[in-house]
Amino acid sequence: MLEPQFQALKTKQRAIRAGFPETMGLRVHRAISWIGRAEACGEDHDARFIFLWIAFNAAYADEREVQAVAPSERDAFRGYFERLDALDAERRIYKALWQRFSGPVRLLMENRFVFNPFWQHHNGIDGFENWQERFATSARAFANAFQAGDTARVLSFVFDRLYVLRNQLVHGGATWNSGVNRAQVGDGAAILAFLMPVFVDLMMDHPQEDWGRPFYPVIE
Repeated sequence: MLEPQFQALKTKQRAIRAGFPETMGLRVHRAISWIGRAEACGEDHDARFIFLWIAFNAAYADEREVQAVAPSERDAFRGYFERLDALDAERRIYKALWQRFSGPVRLLMENRFVFNPFWQHHNGIDGFENWQERFATSARAFANAFQAGDTARVLSFVFDRLYVLRNQLVHGGATWNSGVNRAQVGDGAAILAFLMPVFVDLMMDHPQEDWGRPFYPVIE
């Protein structure tokens, strides 16, 4: 289990929040709150993953996400990752991924149960009979991106898998604390647990960047 990050993030936020633009301050405040809730889950990986995904949504999603014609969620992810990477002078995100590459990151990328074409095929959708070939192609592309140090692309691959896991849990495609396909839940929660504090910390270091307008502002 990782060292808790909530208190350090909260302490930093309280110290510098006076300089935050209103919308960015709300975004960070919400994300940190959900990171704290996730840390209280202990070994309940299902709950920890869901709370950390809420933290991710709080950090990146803006009003475009709930417009009638919104950009695809994957495109929104990519834009957020590119902004973070451009501001990450010390390459904290890449180092965090690299340090855990032999653990939850690699295991998640090797897990067919979080690969969308696998489920498309098993749900009888035409055109996905070659899911194994696609899986191998995706693995090679991920490895190439990692070796090239393309952090935004690496994150896009990882979150593509995490998004499948998110759908399984949020849309009732899994049983709480089930013994079936448990590995990806623990790995997914572990990945979000070490990435989300880095994402939020980078945002606090660059509050004047355009992080987007939360669609649900505080209304008095």
